[in-house]
Amino acid sequence: MTHRPSYILFITDQQRYDHLGCNGHPVLRTPNIDAMATEGVSHDRFYVASPVCMPNRASLMTCRMPASHGTRSLGIPLNQDNVTFVELLAAAGYDTCLIGKSHLQNVSDWDIQIDPPEHRDGYAAPPEELAVATRSDLDSGTYQYERQEYWDQPDPKVHLPFYGFNEYVAVMRHGFNTGGEHLEWIKKNAPETLALRGRDKQFTHDYTVPQAIRTKVPEEHYSTTYIANRAAAWLKARKGKDKPFLLVVSFPDPHHPFTPPGKYWDMYKPKDMVVPAAYEIDDWDPPEYVKSAERARAADPSLGQMEGYSLAVSKQEALEARALTCGMIAMIDDAVGQVRTAVTKAGVADKTVQIYTSDHGDHLGEHRLLFKGAEQYDSLTHVPFIWADPKGDSGTRSSDLAQTHDIGTTILEHAKVEKSLGMQGVVLPTVGGAGRDAAHIQYETQRTQEAFGPRPRVHTVVYENWRLSMYLGKCANELFDLAEDPGEMTNLWKSADHQEVKARLLERLAELEIAAVDRVPLPTAQA
Repeated sequence: MTHRPSYILFITDQQRYDHLGCNGHPVLRTPNIDAMATEGVSHDRFYVASPVCMPNRASLMTCRMPASHGTRSLGIPLNQDNVTFVELLAAAGYDTCLIGKSHLQNVSDWDIQIDPPEHRDGYAAPPEELAVATRSDLDSGTYQYERQEYWDQPDPKVHLPFYGFNEYVAVMRHGFNTGGEHLEWIKKNAPETLALRGRDKQFTHDYTVPQAIRTKVPEEHYSTTYIANRAAAWLKARKGKDKPFLLVVSFPDPHHPFTPPGKYWDMYKPKDMVVPAAYEIDDWDPPEYVKSAERARAADPSLGQMEGYSLAVSKQEALEARALTCGMIAMIDDAVGQVRTAVTKAGVADKTVQIYTSDHGDHLGEHRLLFKGAEQYDSLTHVPFIWADPKGDSGTRSSDLAQTHDIGTTILEHAKVEKSLGMQGVVLPTVGGAGRDAAHIQYETQRTQEAFGPRPRVHTVVYENWRLSMYLGKCANELFDLAEDPGEMTNLWKSADHQEVKARLLERLAELEIAAVDRVPLPTAQA
């Protein structure tokens, strides 16, 4: 086993592709992540399997599409019947550890947003245990490890392995309000910080963007620092060990609320941020979901203080969100540098592949929106991906299409561990695989929305220089030419000149949908 490489996978939450120095951001400085890119391969066309946390993180773990692993939307824990690539590495002799955010299970106690069915007069209603077409234990104790109620018990412990991780340092939620082992550590080691954790405890500031919170929690007690410290300590303890490992370092930032602590709050200024094109084009006719969001915000300017769905924002609010996001990413970059230094000090840098990605993006003012939703814009679906192998290519960029569910299959191939039957990820050309010719994205949400209708679904294909999205519900379908219109401002779905290319993309989407239908479980006999 000693000849097998180790892996460190850095994951951020809600970071767009273009928010790294090495990916062309004109202001943001990320020297440590840029150094990783210099040592490896940066992917310019890396897409999520779903542009929201739980489904995409489940796709990362299972190497499968949301419709196959079952975590189709927020609120559905990843069923432990799924095999993860982490389990396969552990079975092959790897030490496996997750430090930080998991979000493979629910983190809130909020009620679901699906209206119960109305039963017709004279018809027998099914009993509760038969009311849904499949039986499930997803509300059992096995799936409560990321809820605060579980951590409020005396001496809470997560039963291991956790989806294949033999060690798990849990950090739940975001910003100043993280829970799990981070909160337990604060209670024991910095109890004075508890009084500083609150929306009503923040420093005064003049930012107007919703969820801008100038936290009083000091940098040294913020979640990003805690995760970096735990990861560095874990690596230090490995010095002299030959056993290969997978270490996942998962930061809750730069997801909203916008709470860069200490020096990171003032590190970037709104006036220095690039103004999104939608605020500069006078004759842009926005799609209905933008108009709907603008109507809702005009009716209630306080919207967004607690919500996480796409929100209409002013130009100034967008610039503020961008500046604060850059501050949070700068702190992550410093944390990445700390972990990378620990890799070198532990003597494992020459046999450890370092990987960097994010679970999805954020509008950050593109199309006059903030946060994320059913929209399929590049700002939500396109994320960073860096593969830095000390024995591989360095300082190169790849234009190959790739996706989140390819990460695990690529790690397995590189580690010479066979994947499970039914895994749908491919092996990236970076490590000698065939790659893929199209990206396939699936999205679903619980909440009925004016522009999208009840429980909207949207499936997308990115193929050649095109993006086609089909919405199940009220929303108009979309076709964009990403080469001529990279800002996705002109929907070509009804364009007479683009019907042939639309038909070609619809055919490719249909093929991808067929390929994503499960081939597992396997038959148990011929018949």
